[in-house]
Amino acid sequence: MILLGLTGSIGMGKSTAAAMFRKAGVPVFDADAEVHRLQGPGGRLLAAIEALHPGTTGPSGVDRVALGKAVFGDPAALARLERLIHPQVGAGQRAFLRRHRSRRLVVVDVPLLFEKGGWRRVDAIAVVSAPAWMQRRRVLARPGMTQARLARILRLQTPDAEKRCRADVVIDTGGGLARTRDQVRRLVACLSRPPGRYDATCVKSSSTPKRRA
Repeated sequence: MILLGLTGSIGMGKSTAAAMFRKAGVPVFDADAEVHRLQGPGGRLLAAIEALHPGTTGPSGVDRVALGKAVFGDPAALARLERLIHPQVGAGQRAFLRRHRSRRLVVVDVPLLFEKGGWRRVDAIAVVSAPAWMQRRRVLARPGMTQARLARILRLQTPDAEKRCRADVVIDTGGGLARTRDQVRRLVACLSRPPGRYDATCVKSSSTPKRRA
């Protein structure tokens, strides 16, 4: 099995790329979706989160706005919450990989792949990227997003330029859906080759190659 880590900063098109991998027949583990499941109605983490931050959960699961207010700008509170969530997400990922252990290629979609050390546990890294102006336009079009909030989010993320330098492959989403889809398809074809036929040249011919630091 080749384990491909898929990551990218906010607004770069990572979710779109992940959907394209799925459509190409590649199993994709979505770390964000796993967090939502754990925090949703009946989620395994609701009681523990409520104990940490009373009033942030209810019948519909975690109130993400309330929880965000409780931890945003408080590094200690955020660290406590992450220590609660990350092991459970890791367990979900391991279960996912066991289910798909016979597959040649599997993708793990992890927004904070570099920030939380997940890059050490994958075979190759694909970073989804787009021009900064396009990223900003996409993010600011989201409901409730502001310039200040975007700036805070970006401060918590590894800069796009560094991600690109550390990636094995960069998937450029700035040229439209068709171009992005073509990059994903070529990368899937490359990494799905039988054992012994995959090498670095294969990856480089599939998309924009970058050397990981």
